[in-house]
Amino acid sequence: MSWNPYENLPPAANFLVTSTDLREGEKLAMPQVSGIFGAGGEDVSPQLSWSGFPSATKSFVVTMCDPEAPTVTGFWHWAVVNIPGNVTDLRDGAGDESGSGLPLGAFQLPNDARMARYCGAGPPPGTGRHRYIFAVIALAAERVEIDREATPAWLMFNLFNGTLGRALLEGWYER
Repeated sequence: MSWNPYENLPPAANFLVTSTDLREGEKLAMPQVSGIFGAGGEDVSPQLSWSGFPSATKSFVVTMCDPEAPTVTGFWHWAVVNIPGNVTDLRDGAGDESGSGLPLGAFQLPNDARMARYCGAGPPPGTGRHRYIFAVIALAAERVEIDREATPAWLMFNLFNGTLGRALLEGWYER
């Protein structure tokens, strides 16, 4: 069954997210695939750029999730919080273990594997095609007050009423 974790959230303005590393609806390239999960990839977060977000935006959050993961809640691969409102892109590799490519003040929450970094697509063999949804979320607040060890699910709960807009970019991977 296919679901979108953003469907249950309050409506928000749509804006555009693009990438030089991936295209809407296309298979993720090996740099964005997981080595950590044994899929033979490199765990390099993709370049992302966004535009057309609401003018009242003061900060952004970036996430990546796999709603087809064989769990009851999907699998959160990446969550970056407190990206300043004047930043409109992340370079490829920004989600490395040290967060070296993140803007000042931004940080990564531990993903569902409890690593504070980008973990690429790594669906278990034989589970079919998995979608990977990259989201850029525009916020009314300058920062999200959240513990650095919080989960992406807790992050999304805390964004429930403060989201101004969302931009989604979806790719897939299968092994």
